[in-house]
Amino acid sequence: MIRRGEITDQAWEQIEPLLPREGGKRGGRWRDHRTVVNGILWKLRTGSPWRDLPERYGPWQTCFDRFNRWRRDGTWDRLLAHAQTKSDALGEIEWEVSVDDTVIRAHQHAAGARVKPSEEDVKGGFQIPKTRLWDAVEGASLPTAGCRIIDPQASWADERILAGPQR
Repeated sequence: MIRRGEITDQAWEQIEPLLPREGGKRGGRWRDHRTVVNGILWKLRTGSPWRDLPERYGPWQTCFDRFNRWRRDGTWDRLLAHAQTKSDALGEIEWEVSVDDTVIRAHQHAAGARVKPSEEDVKGGFQIPKTRLWDAVEGASLPTAGCRIIDPQASWADERILAGPQR
C-alpha cells in the first residue's frame, strides 16, 4: 500500500537504477532503498526531527546516514539532474529567469561604527540626559517648592503646585 507522499511504482522504476547498489561493502545487508527514500521524503515533507521518523521506515539513524552518505557521494545531484533532463526533454519544465533590481539603502545613522570609544564610555558609561526638573536638581526627589508642572497632555493629578517635601 502506497501512502500519501510516498514514491509511486512508476516513479520508483525511474529512480531505482540511479541509486547505489545495495551491500557492496562489508557489514550487514542494507535496508531496502525504497523504504529509506520514503522515510527521507517523509522527514523533508513534514520538517520534523529525524528522531520522530515513523517506525515503518526503519530506524531513524539508517535514513539519516543514507541521506548524508548520498549527499556526499552526489546521488541526490544525479537524481535531480536526471529528473530535470528528462522533464526538459518532454517540455514539462519552463525555464524562467527573474531579475530584481531593488536597492535597499541603510539609514543615515547606520553609516559606520565608532572606531574608538567615546569619552562618556571611557568615563563610566552612557549618561541619560536630564530632561525633567527633578532630575536636574541634584539630591532632590521632588521639584523645588512652588514650581508648577504644566503639560497639556497630563492628567489633573500632574497639574498641581508642588509644595515641596512633606514633613
